[in-house]
Amino acid sequence: MTDMILVNPMRETAAENAQPAPRLKTLAGSKLALLDISKPGGSVFLDRLAALLTGREGVAEVHRFQKPTFAKPAPPAVMDALLATHPDAAIEALAD
Repeated sequence: MTDMILVNPMRETAAENAQPAPRLKTLAGSKLALLDISKPGGSVFLDRLAALLTGREGVAEVHRFQKPTFAKPAPPAVMDALLATHPDAAIEALAD
């Protein structure tokens, strides 16, 4: 008989309360980063979102980034490129 290890799927450590990021006072003139997590339809959604943000809300710049796969966190190179644009805010989008 082999030894069996049972693992509790519940979080075993206490979660820390975190404050949400402060909201921008306005989107007008801002620089945004849009991160596509590579799920089907995500790029279509972000295309429309970028058009609405620039046309309706006056966003000055929209920078687009994409993860290689939705199944894993964004690799450091993607996050470094995103951060290098010095966005005022970032939006991560997923779709199906």
